[in-house]
Amino acid sequence: MKRDITILTDIELITCIVQKGEADKILKAAYEAGAQGATVYYAIGSGIKEKLGLLEVAVDAEKEIINIIVSDEQANRIFDAMYLVGELDVPGKGFIYITKLDKAGTFIPHDIVEKLGV
Repeated sequence: MKRDITILTDIELITCIVQKGEADKILKAAYEAGAQGATVYYAIGSGIKEKLGLLEVAVDAEKEIINIIVSDEQANRIFDAMYLVGELDVPGKGFIYITKLDKAGTFIPHDIVEKLGV
């Protein structure tokens, strides 16, 4: 049986690091903005219980990390939705960034590949 590799290009990885318990609402916003899937994992951050600036916000060490691969054209819309719902403009709430990916590979049903001309 011949096996083909389906390569995705023009894609970006959105990574969002937030306090434990915050990922669900951010994921919901990402899906509503067009994301198709996500990976969430848990980590321990450095700077345990550091205080941030004059507001003295205590930062919990337990984190949730959200990774979402999106097309270039979706990236800004999904990024903005995640940022706003996660209130990432508030000190200590989290951090989000986008990384440009050269290529990725995954299973895509044959009929979708043909429709997209991938």
